[in-house]
Order: sequence, then structure tokens, then C-alpha cells
Amino acid sequence: MTGETTVRTAALIHGRSAQQDTVRALLDGLPAQGGHLVLTGEPGLGRTTLLQWAARSFRAGPVLRLGPGPGTDTPATAEHLLDTLRQVPGPAPVLVCVDDAHLWDTPARTELSRATQRLRPDGPTGVLLTVAGHRAVDPDFAHLPVVRLDPLSPPDAADLLDDLTDGAVAPAVRERLLAEAEGNPALLHALVRRLSPAELRGHLPLPGPLADAATLAEVAGDAPTGPCGDTRDLLLTVAAAVRASDGPDADAGLVLDAVRRLRPEPGPGPRPAPLPDELALTGDRLRFHGALVRRAVLATAAPDRRRAAHRALADVLETGGDLLPALLHRSWSLAPAPAPRLADRLAAAADDTVSAPYGLRATAYARAAELTADAATRAERYTAAAEQALLAGRPERARPLLTAARDSAAPAAVRGRAELVRGLTELRDGPVGDAHQSLLLAASLLAPDDPTAADTATLAAADAAWAAGDLPACLAALAPEPRNSLPVHPNPAPLRAAGHLAAVVREHRVGMRAMLEGRIDRAVAPLGQVVERGRTDDRPEGLLRSAAAALLLGDVEAARRGGARALAAARRLGSDALVPQALEYLAYAELRAGRHPQARTHAEEGLRTALRAGQRNTAAHHRAVLALAASIEEEPDVVARHVTAALDTARRHGLAQVATLAEWATARADLGRGRPFDAADRLGLLVLPGPGRGHFAVWRLAVPCFVEAAVLAGRHEETREVLTDFAGWAAFGADPQAAAQLARCHALLAPPDRADGLYRHALARHDEAGGDFERARTALLHGKWLRRRRRPREARGRLGTALAGFDRCGAGVWAAQARGELRALGALSDSADTGTLTRLTPQQLRIARHVAEGATNREVALTLAVSTRTVDYHLRKVFAALGVRSRLELARLVEQAEQAEPVEKTGARP
Repeated sequence: MTGETTVRTAALIHGRSAQQDTVRALLDGLPAQGGHLVLTGEPGLGRTTLLQWAARSFRAGPVLRLGPGPGTDTPATAEHLLDTLRQVPGPAPVLVCVDDAHLWDTPARTELSRATQRLRPDGPTGVLLTVAGHRAVDPDFAHLPVVRLDPLSPPDAADLLDDLTDGAVAPAVRERLLAEAEGNPALLHALVRRLSPAELRGHLPLPGPLADAATLAEVAGDAPTGPCGDTRDLLLTVAAAVRASDGPDADAGLVLDAVRRLRPEPGPGPRPAPLPDELALTGDRLRFHGALVRRAVLATAAPDRRRAAHRALADVLETGGDLLPALLHRSWSLAPAPAPRLADRLAAAADDTVSAPYGLRATAYARAAELTADAATRAERYTAAAEQALLAGRPERARPLLTAARDSAAPAAVRGRAELVRGLTELRDGPVGDAHQSLLLAASLLAPDDPTAADTATLAAADAAWAAGDLPACLAALAPEPRNSLPVHPNPAPLRAAGHLAAVVREHRVGMRAMLEGRIDRAVAPLGQVVERGRTDDRPEGLLRSAAAALLLGDVEAARRGGARALAAARRLGSDALVPQALEYLAYAELRAGRHPQARTHAEEGLRTALRAGQRNTAAHHRAVLALAASIEEEPDVVARHVTAALDTARRHGLAQVATLAEWATARADLGRGRPFDAADRLGLLVLPGPGRGHFAVWRLAVPCFVEAAVLAGRHEETREVLTDFAGWAAFGADPQAAAQLARCHALLAPPDRADGLYRHALARHDEAGGDFERARTALLHGKWLRRRRRPREARGRLGTALAGFDRCGAGVWAAQARGELRALGALSDSADTGTLTRLTPQQLRIARHVAEGATNREVALTLAVSTRTVDYHLRKVFAALGVRSRLELARLVEQAEQAEPVEKTGARP
């Protein structure tokens, strides 16, 4: 210990919302029926914390705690559990919490498993078990539903650290703590507690290693050492082999060959049987069930034995010709000391092995830096390691490497590369204003020696300014500057690749600036060239630029093609950092094309990958897309959830584009639900001139929604100026729907003698552009206009077309409007309404009937033995499917159905 800090308990449970929802569903259902859950995860991930939270949250009856250790009500015997439960009076529900059930002996585990199936005949009982996840789940519990706890994502771990320390940690120390903890909450807590206040604030150097053997052993608890020497060596060799595999597993043949070299015996030596509980064999790959235990095994081994395991692995790999991992293991087999010759060989191997995974190359460069004595060379190698870590989607690993690379002796080009990595990291997961400054500094440092990299940094600085909505800064970054020619390179292949990338960056820069300056004629040629180059490019960076240029030009199909090819290329190369960005461009392209379900699919995957890669800014973009997609459906809670999360990141990191999209989504949801005054108020802030106007490249997209809301709210005059701007935007052609939307806006504002023709013109333009949703919106407005002018036959046709379009693209909230208009025309008969009930699922029909009888959502949940969240979810689907807006309207519709011919009894009352 170097000094201890008293760490307060975290105020919140971070990163466990999905697991809490699952447990909450069990607790909500207990008044009606029993249930069981197994909470599993490796040591330190919070099994006990979640169990304690469940016990505190349960209010419907008593809570019994069973198991070994303090704080339990009964001993660890299943018979005692049954006796205790029999003594609970009446039918009140009971929650039984069993912590660390894997520590029970085999007979007790068997009895506990049986007991979960035969608890209390006169009252519902819920059982929550926790079992360790660093070994296989016991067969006794394999039949029970499992909730797995994984390591926290980098953003969640960062929030936990801020909660533990009130944010009073130096940035460099914060990066080291998050990297060492690897998402394990208990390990992060132990690391903070280990350091003194001066060390946490960066006033004293950190101990090395930060996560030492004692700390890892403390968190891992009963970290395995193995009952015999063979097992211990197997565990140690697997842990050592995974260290150089850039993944959670290692080749079983490599491990067994190394174990035989480690413990030479006559003959080949049998494979240890059975395999230790801590290991799993899948095909020909061996892995630990948990990363923490693997790290503890490696750290707590005797240094001589650990180095011997690495030496044995190096010998086997050298025999097979696997140079890079062999050199890594050879370096770890040495006593701690600089080794310049080995460092040079390791760095050279990382340079040459371009096909190796990014994470493995990052490890190789970092290890070469550790062995390097020269400060400037060491800084260069740490920078190279950070570059590879960023490409691997590991920003939490890149940041401490950049901190290690800081050295005044490093040449300007190396410092420029480091700033480029820092800026790109912040662009995806930090304040974009900071990213902008880092990237401009990188460009100035790189310009003399590497103009291509300097141009890349400059364009990335423009991206940061774009994200921030800072138009002057974006234009300044895109301003043309004289550049030297490409440096002479002895190998023509890298020169050709650099020349291709330089051309893409230069053309994108020129076209983007012309676009922002309003010189559309000068933007088309260079941006079109970027799109054209994407047809033959196979690198994700170039393909992403191609997709971005296509979006600027309004070529949605080219944007989809470029995004899809960028996604495939990033996955092929293992570039986890670029996968979320490729999915972002795909989602935006689908959204611009009006294909909301496809946009939602890409954004959902993009959100998951962005969170795994620690890219909160990219995740916020995906949340904005998800909010926009959900805004056309009958899911206001989904819109609100994504908008809240997107705005939280946008406000902290200065993401004006995300904020504008999120606010637009909220307003469009209001408009779809028949709340034009709310929508007009919110949209007015985004589109009307003034300091609060939305993002310079996004607000025009929201103009059609604003015009519709303003007209419905009686605020016609506010639309004139923005409609003039929108007309210029539509004339450019960057948005395939804009021309039809403009005609629709003019129809909304036109006198009666012109409106009909403008609506028909808008529909004709929609036919040219495609897209079900926007065309259906225009048909709905035209149908409303026709109905109010007593032209029912024409109105019925338009409204029927609108309803079909909304149904096709899943726009439930807008379909409800169309049904309401048709019902007002008498076009939906009682038999038609009755027929809609047959389209409900059995569960939806049961819920609809109970609600029609006047039951609250909670009463329905108790009757059907489900959670209130389940009732809420199904009731929203019922409202969307039937086109009703209130419980009273639903009751009338169900009553009509009951009085009409019998409905198909797919959902009879219980």
C-alpha cells in the first residue's frame, strides 16, 4: 500500500439498468405468482449489490436471506429454508435471497434446487440466487433463468469513478484507473482505496503495477491456485497465453505444448482431466470464465514460474513461425530491465505484421516502449500503441498510452500523431470543443513532415466543429492552406495509398467548404469525386468519407452503399472503433430515405457497438436516430428515453447536431399525437432565426414539421421566412424529400382555390422521390382538407392511401390519425372495427378487455400475473393497432365488438 483513501459508497448502481429491469419484473409479479432468477458474474461485478438492492426494493412481503456468511437469517441448508417458509403466515408473497449459492456443498445445492420447485403451496415465493461466474454454472441451477452481469462499459465505469471520488481525480490518473479496472466495479473501488489523496490528484507518481497481485487477489477472493502442480501450471499458462492473443482465449494446442515444456516428463503427457472449473474449452480454444480471475492467476504466480511459462510459450511459437506473439512472450520472460535490441525487434515486427489484430499490435508497441531506454523512441512507440488501441475500439486503453507518450524530447511529428489520436478519441467520447483544439494542434505539428496526416487532422477538426454546430470554426478549419508534396517513400505501395487518401481528404475538404459557403455549383464536383472513389476503395476510412459526401449531396443510395461497404471493411479489419461510425452513416441514410424501421435496426446495433467501444458521442447520435424513428410510432416513452440520454451527452460534450435531432424527435412525436401547439413551440426554437436556432446543417430538415404545426396552431406568419430558406434547400436537391415537402408546406398555407393543386403536385413529387412515410403524411393532410370541404369520396381515397402508407412503415401514431379521420367520415364501420380486434394477439386482447371494463394498469397486471411494464407495453400496441387515443375510445370500440358478430376467440377471458 502506498497510502489509503477512504472511499464512500457509490450513491447509484451504475450500468445495471437492464439487469434491474429483469429483477424488478420478478418482484412486480410476485403478488400473483412465484419466480426464480440466478444472478451470475465474476467476482467484483456486483452480484451481492444487486441482490441487496432487490431485497430493499421488495415491499409486498417479508424477505428471507439464506446462505453462508454474515447477514443471513438461516443456515445454508435447504430443509431449514422449507421449514422457515412454512412458518410464514397467510398468502403474502415472500422473497428469498441466497447469496453465493456456489459455496454450498453438493448435497445442499441439490436440495436448494429442488426446493425452488416446491416452495409454498399457499403463497407465491420468489427466489434470487447469486453464483460466481468465473466457473461454469452448477448443473443444479442450470434449469433456472440466468441474469448475467458483464463488466461495465467505459462510460458507466467513468460515471462510477466520479461517483466514488466526487470527480476529484487528476485526468491522467483517471485514465489509468479506468484502464486497469477493465469495467470491474469492485476492482475500481479497490484501486481508488489503494491510492493516497496526493496520488489521486496527480501530485505523486502512481505505484507500479497499479493493479498489483494483492489488489487483484483481494477482489478475486478465492482466486484459484489449483489443487496440484499440473493444474496450477495449466491455469498459469492459459493466463499467459491469453495475454498475447488479443482476445479472451488461446489455442489449446499451444497451451498444452507449452505446459509439456514447462513440466518435462517422459512421453507426451495426458491432458489434465477433468478441466479445471475456471476454464472452458470451446473447439480448440481455451479461456477463463472471467477476466479478473485470469489476471489474478497471472499476477499471484511466483515471478520465476510466470517467466518460465512465457518462455515456454515463446519457444513453441518460434517453432511455428509466429514471430510477433513469440517476441511478446520472450519479452515477458525477461527480468524487468530495458532491452533495446529486443524492443527494436518487437517494434519492427509490429510494423511489418500489418495483418495482426489492432489490439495485439497495440500490446506489442506498448511492450517495446517499456523496454526502450531512449525517451524520444519510447514516446514514438507509446504513440503507435495508442493509435492501434484507438483503431481496436479501446479508447480507455489509448488514453493512458498517450499520457505515457508525453515527452518533450519527442519530435514534432510524434507529438502531432499523439494529438491526432487524442483529438479523435475526444471527438467520439468527450467535449468536441476540446477535440477541435487537439486536432488543429495535431495538424500544425504534422504539416512539415506528414501533410497527408495533417490534412486528415484538419478535416477531423472540421468534423468536431460540425458536431458542435460552430459554422465559423468549421469554415476556418476547411480553409485552403498550401501543402508540401507527398514525402519521398522507398516503397511505392504506401505512397500510392497515401496519395489516394490525400486526394479523398482534399476533395472532401474543398467540397464541404463550398457547400457550407452556399456555393453549391462548386461543391458538386469534388464531393462527387469522393463518392466515385468510394466505388473502388476498400479501406473503411475512405469509404466513410464517401458515405459522408453522398449524404451532403443527397445521394441516399450512394450513402447506404458506402456505409455498408465501410461497415464490412471495418469488421474485416477488426476496427471496432469504426464500426459504430459506419452504422451511424447507414442509419442516417435510411432515415433520410424515409425507411424508419431500417434506420432503427442500424441505430440499435450502432448504439450497442458504440457503448462497447466507449464512444458516448457516437452513441448519442444513434440515440437521436432511434428517437426520430420512434417518433412516428406509438411509443412516446421510447422517444423520451432516447431523447433524455442523447441530450444528457449532448449538453455535456457540446453536441449541437445531436441536440437538434433529439429536440426535433420530441416535437415530431407531439405533432403525431395531435399536440400542434407543443410541437410549434419546440420547433420554433429550432428553426426560427435567433441565437437558439438549431444546428446549421440540420434545422432545415425540421422546417416541414414546423410549418404543419404552426398552421395547425394558427401561427401562419412565422412560417414565411423559414419557408424561403427551405425553398433554397429544396432547389439544391440534397434531400430527396424536400421538393415534395415544400409543395406540401405551400398547400398548407395556400388559399382554398390553390391548395388542392399544390397537394396533388406534392404527391406527384413524392412518387418520384419514394418513401412511404412522407407521402402518407401529405395524403393525410390532403384527406383532412378534402373532408373539411365536404368532398367525402375524394377524402376517403386519400385517407385510405395514407393509412396504408403509415401501416406499411410502422407509423402507428400517424395511422391513428388517419383512422380517426376515416371514422369521422363513416368509412370505418362497426364490422371493420370489430375485425381489427382479431388482429390483436391473445395477450393484447385480454388486456384490452380488462381496460375496457375500467381496470387500471396495475389491476390488469395483478389479474394476469404480469408486470405493470408489460401491461403498459401491450396497451400502447393496442392503441396503435386500433387507432384509438384514449381508454374511453377503447372501451367503446370493444363494446361495439362484443355487440357485433362474435370475435374469434383467440384471447378469451381467463
